[in-house]
Amino acid sequence: MDPMNRRSFMALPIASVLLPVANAMMLPEADSEPAAAEYPLAEQIDFSTHVPAPGSFPDKWICGSPSCMDNQDPPVQVHWYNEHTAFLRQNKAYSYEAPFLHLYFGNKRVLMLDQGFTQLRTDWALRDVVDDCIEKWCIRHGRKSEDIPLLLAFSHLHADHYAAINQFADRPNTRYMGLTHDEMVGFWGMTNYPEERVTLDLGGRNILIWGSPGHVISEFAYYDTYTQILYTGDMFYRGRCYISFWDKWFDSMKRLIAFVDTYPVAHVIGCHVEISRTGEDYPYGVTYQPDEAPVQLTVAELRHAFEVAKTITKPGIYFTGSVFLCNQTRGTTTIDKNPYAYSTDI
Repeated sequence: MDPMNRRSFMALPIASVLLPVANAMMLPEADSEPAAAEYPLAEQIDFSTHVPAPGSFPDKWICGSPSCMDNQDPPVQVHWYNEHTAFLRQNKAYSYEAPFLHLYFGNKRVLMLDQGFTQLRTDWALRDVVDDCIEKWCIRHGRKSEDIPLLLAFSHLHADHYAAINQFADRPNTRYMGLTHDEMVGFWGMTNYPEERVTLDLGGRNILIWGSPGHVISEFAYYDTYTQILYTGDMFYRGRCYISFWDKWFDSMKRLIAFVDTYPVAHVIGCHVEISRTGEDYPYGVTYQPDEAPVQLTVAELRHAFEVAKTITKPGIYFTGSVFLCNQTRGTTTIDKNPYAYSTDI
């Protein structure tokens, strides 16, 4: 695996950046990414004509069990949303966080967003699952897996989203995002975080990326032009949106609203699910959520949450009907007692 350099971050053509000044920052490195194999035009997959590409979510994700020791689910659930997009979920028996991970396949490279919360491959073999997904996709589409570079990135700097990146340390033809703010921003060639938006070309399939701080400072939103799925990480998801920096989060929400005003969005997806279908807040740390809500949210739910946010003037936990906005209440949930007043009737 190529390590990140703190001064020269990413060699072209990993990201084609929209602003010329950002392009100038993306200098070639001696250890730059090996060139992806070129395939005849007839073998190129069209990621731009029929969009949004249809896809499906499972009726129910693996959601833990009353006894972790007796859990019979696979360590990683793999669901192919469509032929070129896979969503993975970590079993709650291995981590109560049960984060969702994304695999986006293009003609020239694969992007994986988030890597889960278990470091050791011998404990939780995410690397094997990802390699198997890539191998199967390559077989279906006449590629060689060793010719397809893998990019590992994550939504933000919390360990449940990058811990398993260690499992890929010896994987050939693989690049990964560094674990500092400068390295994360530099990975995408950004020079004006968080406002700047850049484009990653996976080979006919573009991913739009911009800063989305608020939950933490170092955080990104990702939009796939093929599926038109907007990935919002822990900044906005079906659960307890822990907002550490309210003003920055509110500005990030304004950027999201401006984006959905301009671009078509099929689904909004976050990193976790912590709410039941009836709006119950599952307690922090539970390993069984038998009636959890779907991971995908609608643009209407995003817009409504923003309208609720406009009314919030003090710390507290506010339920929008689809997410809990936890304004500066990190470490507390709706079942805890704290000095803040709760509001669930907005």
